[in-house]
Amino acid sequence: MKPQTFIGASVANIIIVLFGILMLYPVIWLIMASFKEGSAIFSDPSLIPKTWTIQNYVKGWGGIGIVTFSTFFKNSFTICFTCMILNAAFCSITAYAFARLEFPGRKFWFAIMMVTLMLPSHATTIPRYIMFRLFGWIDTFLPLIVPKLFATDAFFIFLLVQFVRSLPKDLDESARIDGCGKLGIYVKIILPLSVPAIITTVLFTFLWTWDDFFNQLLYLNSPQMYTIPMGLRLFLDSSGISSWGSMFAMSVLSLLPSFILFFSLQKYFVQGIATTGMKG
Repeated sequence: MKPQTFIGASVANIIIVLFGILMLYPVIWLIMASFKEGSAIFSDPSLIPKTWTIQNYVKGWGGIGIVTFSTFFKNSFTICFTCMILNAAFCSITAYAFARLEFPGRKFWFAIMMVTLMLPSHATTIPRYIMFRLFGWIDTFLPLIVPKLFATDAFFIFLLVQFVRSLPKDLDESARIDGCGKLGIYVKIILPLSVPAIITTVLFTFLWTWDDFFNQLLYLNSPQMYTIPMGLRLFLDSSGISSWGSMFAMSVLSLLPSFILFFSLQKYFVQGIATTGMKG
């Protein structure tokens, strides 16, 4: 490597590292603050706690007394894993239909689906709430889970359609010669080859559902049904008496599943994003 190239690469790497540290500073501050005593969180300007304590985690895990934070974790995991499985299954089979099957109105319905990507979700909030209230689903997980059965997330369908289109159609013809029907081609050919895009769908579904506050606030009323975002809100009191230490401690714990899932699936995530822009 030439000296000029080496110096340029080194400077670029140093700048990237500094920007990375700058971006991570709020997370580092959150972690350090979770080990500080409540009175020192905002009064002590230093990043490193002068007195380390785990009482914030103990009190935070105790929740609000009648409901522990383990209940919020259980509810969030229940909703997230169910949405992940349903989105991966139904969005992938819908994408297969749009990308490979010939049926009347295919282009029209695909265009309608693409239009829904540009429709703000808040525009359908009131109609959805009225509909789910008529069904008697308020204060249950059903409004958050059941729509996944109908592949309502157009972004994931579009993502998977682009991936399926990048797969050679010769594979379908070979499978058809061997006796596979449309469902057999999907199960034996398309589904195994679409693993990177499906994992990308699973990862995004988990992150978006895990961090979702608005929809959960809209449909869940009982503390026993609350998820982590709503549980964290309980530590803040409008009167000014807030348990910041407990909230920071539980916020740190709530970040762990997202970090673990993202870094464990990072290879497939990058592969899925990189290949969805290709066309066969």
